[in-house]
Amino acid sequence: MSQLLTLESRLPALSAALEGKSVPEGLHFLATEFEGSIAFSSSLGIEDQLITHYIFSDGLPVRVFTLDTGRLFNESYALLNRTNERYGRKMEIYFPKHDAVEQLVNAKGPLSFYNSLEDRKACCYVRKVEPLKRALQGVQLWITGLRAEQSDNRQGMQLLEWDPGFGVIKYNPLLHWTLEEVREAVKYLQVPYNPLHDKGFVSIGCAPCTRAIAEGENFRSGRWWWEDSSKKECGLHTHQPENHPAEEAVSFPSPSKEAIQ
Repeated sequence: MSQLLTLESRLPALSAALEGKSVPEGLHFLATEFEGSIAFSSSLGIEDQLITHYIFSDGLPVRVFTLDTGRLFNESYALLNRTNERYGRKMEIYFPKHDAVEQLVNAKGPLSFYNSLEDRKACCYVRKVEPLKRALQGVQLWITGLRAEQSDNRQGMQLLEWDPGFGVIKYNPLLHWTLEEVREAVKYLQVPYNPLHDKGFVSIGCAPCTRAIAEGENFRSGRWWWEDSSKKECGLHTHQPENHPAEEAVSFPSPSKEAIQ
C-alpha cells in the first residue's frame, strides 16, 4: 500500500514537469523517469498507431503491447504485421487464457455478448481485462491513446491521472486532440493505419462488436450498438478498483507540425 501511495503522490510533480511539452517530448520525459516500468497498450486504432510511431521512431525504452482477443478484424492483424515490419520492432501480444475462453463459450455460446450487458462485460473481461492485468504487472506508468471526445465517460479524464483499478499512473497524451488532428498527424508522418478507418469505422475493436458509423453519429455508436448508448466501455478504462463487481490537469500545446514531429 505504501508503495502505491508513494507512486500516486508523484502525480503533481510529474504533471508540472509535463506542462508545455509536446507529445513526443512528454513520452521521452516519462520513458526516462519510468524506464523499466513503463508500457503502452495499443488497440491498433489510429490514435495508438500515432503513439506507437513516436515510441518506435525515437527508440524509447517503452514496452508496447496489444491484446489479441481472438475476434479481431483481418485488417487489424495485417496492420499489426505491417507496423512491426515498418519500425523493425515488435509489439508484445497478450492473449486471453484459453481455459477461460473455453469455459465462457461452452457455458454461454459463441455470441453470448449479444444477450445482455452482463454477458457482454463477461466476454470483455475474459478476452480483454484479464489479459491487460497480466500485461500491466510490474508497470508503474501506463500510456494510452484515449481522447476526451471519444465518449462521455472520457470527458473527465486527465492527461496524467491515477488509475485505482490497476494501481498505476495513466498517461493520456492525445486526450485533448481531435480526430482530425490525429488524422493530420498520421498523414504528415506517414504512419500506417487500419484501412477500416476510411470506411466509417472510427473505433475498431472485436469484429462481432464493431460496425461503421454514419456521419453525425456518436463516436462510440459503432461499438456494442445494441446497448444503451451512454458510457459504453469494455472495462479497461473505467477507473474501477480491483474488487469492483465488473471483475466477475495540465494541458499540452495544440499539435502543430513542429509538435507532432
